Amino acid sequence: MDRRPPAIFVGDALGLDFLNSIATPVDTAIDWIEDGEGYLSWLGQARLVPGDVLRNMRARALPGELDRLADQARSLREWFRGFVHRHKGRPLTAEAFTELAPLNGLLERDETFSRITLRPTGQASFELQTVRRWGNPDSLLLPVGEALARLVSAEDFSNVKACAGPACTLLFADHTRGHARRWCSMAICGNRAKQATHRSRLKAHRL
Repeated sequence: MDRRPPAIFVGDALGLDFLNSIATPVDTAIDWIEDGEGYLSWLGQARLVPGDVLRNMRARALPGELDRLADQARSLREWFRGFVHRHKGRPLTAEAFTELAPLNGLLERDETFSRITLRPTGQASFELQTVRRWGNPDSLLLPVGEALARLVSAEDFSNVKACAGPACTLLFADHTRGHARRWCSMAICGNRAKQATHRSRLKAHRL
């Protein structure tokens, strides 16, 4: 049974939430994908993989296979973290494209196809649906790769920020008006900063 607390989703972009899958929300660092079960749990919480696919992967994975998958996910996470830290705070330029070769290599492994399905309205109307073949546990890296690619393709990296909390490692996309967001969350680092400011004022008042 997974004893980890629920994963943190404060990045306002799933690609950044993947980087935030290791964090120190209180005092102790938590890695939500430190093993295979943790990675599958994180994918489920992020709604990147259907629950029936995750159950099927758990049931038929070979011993150690999911833990090796988690190793790959952590390697992908830390590689992409380096990319984000190098480029956050300013628009991406064409020079950054060559750095993304490993991500394109992952995306090229995808097996998707299109099919016609009925819309879930009960009426005789059709829609074109894209479906992924979940052939083996390695395919569980592909939706994360898509989330990272979407971040690079659709997000203005000028708005990608690191939390201003002194010990916080969380990243987020600032979509607020005026782009004035400073904290990963007011409930986490924002309140800590308020409390620290309040204590500082009390101390100065006593002097």
